[in-house]
Amino acid sequence: MTDRRTQLAENLARVEERIVSACAAAGRAREEVTLIVVTKTYPASDVRILHELGVRHVAENRDQDASPKAAACADLSLTWHFVGQLQTNKVRSVAGYADVVQSVDRLRLVTALSSAAGRRERELGCLVQVALDAESGERGERGGVAPDGIEELAAAVDAAPGLRLDGLMTVAPLAGPYAGRQRAAFERLMEISSRLRGNHPAANMVSAGMSADLEDAVAAGATHVRVGTAVLGVRPGLG
Repeated sequence: MTDRRTQLAENLARVEERIVSACAAAGRAREEVTLIVVTKTYPASDVRILHELGVRHVAENRDQDASPKAAACADLSLTWHFVGQLQTNKVRSVAGYADVVQSVDRLRLVTALSSAAGRRERELGCLVQVALDAESGERGERGGVAPDGIEELAAAVDAAPGLRLDGLMTVAPLAGPYAGRQRAAFERLMEISSRLRGNHPAANMVSAGMSADLEDAVAAGATHVRVGTAVLGVRPGLG
C-alpha cells in the first residue's frame, strides 16, 4: 500500500506540474482548472489513497464498476462524475451515486435521468456531450450529439426536474475534420460553450482533455480535465 501511495503521489505531482505550466502558458489561474481523476478499472483502495492526497473529483465510465466502488467510498468527500456512454437501463443505478453525468447525448436519456433523480430526491449535474465527428442528427463514434443538436438537448436538461445544466463535455474525435487536431477541437468546443451560455449563463463547465492532451484543453479554456493513465498508470489489460 505504501508503494502504491508513493507511486500515485509522484504521478499526481507530475500531472499537477503539467496543469500549472499549462495554466501559466495560457495566462490562466491554476484555480480555473479542476482535475478529475478517472479511476475506471482501478480499485476503491486507489480512490481512498487519491482522497488522502487531496483529490476530490473522480470519474467512472461503467456502472457495474462504479456502483460498488462509490458505495465502498461513501464515507469520503468526493464528487463522482459519470463519463461513459450511458444506457437508459443503468440510469437508476447511476443516479444513486453520480453527482455529475458528463455524457448526456439524447432526449431519452434526459427523461430517464430526470425520473431517476426524482425517485432519489437528488439533483444531478448534467453536461451535454458534444460529438465533433458527428453529422447533423447523428451521434458520435464515442457518444455525443452533433453540434446542431446541442441547444435542444440543453434546453431539455434545463427544463427537466431534478437536473441541472452544468455545461459541455467532449472527447477529442478519432475521425472527421478534428481528428488529430486536439487544440482545434477544444477551441471549437469553447466557441459552442460561449453560444450556450448566451441562453444558459450558469452552464459554464467545459470538460475536455485527458492524459495525452490536457495542455491543449487548458490552452483552449477548459474548466475541467479528465486524467486517468497519467495518474493511475496504464490500465490492466490495455498493454
